Amino acid sequence: MSRVTVADVEAAAARFADADIVQRTPVQRSRSLSERCGAEVRLKMEHLQRTGSFKPRGAYNAISRLVESEPSVDRVVAASAGNHAQGVALAATAAGLDSTIVMPESAPGAKIEATRSYGADVVLEGAVFAEAMDHARTLVDDPTTRFVHAFDDPDVVAGQGTIGLEVLEQAPDVDTVLVPVGGGGLAGGIATAIKARDPDVRVVGVQTEGASTLSESLAAGELVTREEPDTIADGIATGGMSDLTFDLLETHLDGVVVVSDDDVAAAILLLLERAKQMVEGAGATAAAALLDDRIVEELGLAGETVVPLLCGGNIDITSLQEVLTHALVDRHQLVELTVRIDDTPGKMGEISTLIGGERANIRTVRHERSRPDLPVGDADLVFEVETNGPAHMERVVDAVREAGYAVTSRTDIDADR
Repeated sequence: MSRVTVADVEAAAARFADADIVQRTPVQRSRSLSERCGAEVRLKMEHLQRTGSFKPRGAYNAISRLVESEPSVDRVVAASAGNHAQGVALAATAAGLDSTIVMPESAPGAKIEATRSYGADVVLEGAVFAEAMDHARTLVDDPTTRFVHAFDDPDVVAGQGTIGLEVLEQAPDVDTVLVPVGGGGLAGGIATAIKARDPDVRVVGVQTEGASTLSESLAAGELVTREEPDTIADGIATGGMSDLTFDLLETHLDGVVVVSDDDVAAAILLLLERAKQMVEGAGATAAAALLDDRIVEELGLAGETVVPLLCGGNIDITSLQEVLTHALVDRHQLVELTVRIDDTPGKMGEISTLIGGERANIRTVRHERSRPDLPVGDADLVFEVETNGPAHMERVVDAVREAGYAVTSRTDIDADR
């Protein structure tokens, strides 16, 4: 039986009305995604929440309840890959409590520094979230300290569920809500609220292939965990759920779909280019489902009003560069050209001029003289070139060939990195 009800979610929403910690985030139509999948797509822009994710909702609700019920508590501890960390740090500081946050060593630098900026003492421990979690629990070592779990806490889940109430108010004609799933607190809370208010609205969870513990758990009929989830969506790489959240999802969720990291990268790029919104991997996961024709058809989304949740925008600049590079390669906007030359002065400049004449940008170039298949006196120039797409790439290749050079192109250049 579920331990979170819509009354708990409504109480959390009322608590937010008396504070400025949690904001009501907007819903905005996406013309690009609507045209892409044949649905009316409206983005719930929770990445615009304070701290850049939905996490202050659950953290503030849980810590407020803690202060009310246990006034002797003066410190909270949490484990997080980054977004829950910031939510707890912000909420604890607002409540006058100290906070210690344990984050995995692989956590993005931007999330680590942001967590510190909200007043937390940050401890880096373990290669993955599960190891950080184990260490965090050892720090709850006196009666005035409490642990605030990222999802295995009814008050945290109820706080996240307030997003569901907002979606129903802001998009009353919604047919399907798409929610990223990591530990399940977000999806469990939203599904609890929506199903109580309007059972006809579908709530569908979205996971990535490298962290698909919900679909595996539902298939097995019991909790399945992964010690080392592998996905660019680090915000949902929890490795599993809790009994609380799995029960909520089994009870209220209408289904779960799985997307690839490639689709997540493409969704990040599309949202940045067309919606002018920068989101992280987890934040783009729900939108990524709309880029998979198989999922769109399976769910029958064409003609519906669909609300994907953009749950976070805290992407590390290095991660953003890697994701965008991958997406550009996938769209054939970044290509490797290998040009065979006789190794004499001026050839690099000549070929660079040919490429530039086609309005393509050379990102890098290297001079290969030691390949075993090279004839004496020959060399290969390997250019990494930015283009506008496949047609532009072909024009560049044709220009180099017409000048008398043998040239080959590769669009899987990230495979060897």
